[in-house]
Amino acid sequence: MGTISIEHGDRLFWLGRYTERAYTTLKALEKLYDREIDSEQEEYREYLAAFGLSDTYGSKEEFFRSFIFDEDNPSSVAASLVKAYDNGIVLREEISTEALSFLQMAMDKLEHTKHSLQALCLSLLPLVDILFGFWGCVGEYVYDEEIKTIIECGKYVERLDLYFRMKYPFPAIEREFARLCASLRGAPKNTPYRYNTKQLCVLVEVMGMGENYTASSGEAISALGRLFEPVRRSVMAG
Repeated sequence: MGTISIEHGDRLFWLGRYTERAYTTLKALEKLYDREIDSEQEEYREYLAAFGLSDTYGSKEEFFRSFIFDEDNPSSVAASLVKAYDNGIVLREEISTEALSFLQMAMDKLEHTKHSLQALCLSLLPLVDILFGFWGCVGEYVYDEEIKTIIECGKYVERLDLYFRMKYPFPAIEREFARLCASLRGAPKNTPYRYNTKQLCVLVEVMGMGENYTASSGEAISALGRLFEPVRRSVMAG
């Protein structure tokens, strides 16, 4: 895979990130929606605060509609799926037509359910299965292990980024960090996707804080964002 272009390497990485962003965002919003149904409090504002966003929605109904269905909202499930699909189109030969078809199915499902907010959990449950199907196809039809590894690195970087922001329980973060490290061990050595060991050390230090990780979650998020980027720049400059 040493001949893969920087552009395709980026697309593989962001395919993993955007697909995972759609999945984890959907799961988080499902749980939040369940709590909001039985509560008079507007907990969605805490979700917005976790991402440094202000409440411009006026109601929880508009918040959920925007964060699930609005393609113009860059933090929405819909926007993430569109970006994942745009990368997938270019990578059709690398990821297989079957995997790409699952991304198309996910967008179609979201389009068909956007008028059924009241039945959110039931109507969007198949979307979770569709995204699982995408990952299954990547595992089944991507034969180049280094290509698969880049996609997986994007997946776990994104999952950890969101978990850190939403302050997930430490055992969940610890589990995903172990998965990221396993993927990093297979990261290509002779391409722009060599990871930056200094940024990995920052993550290791934060993980060493255990349950107190939230005190340094900002550092962890910054390290995740720079885990590959500085290396890519040095290769491009050379």
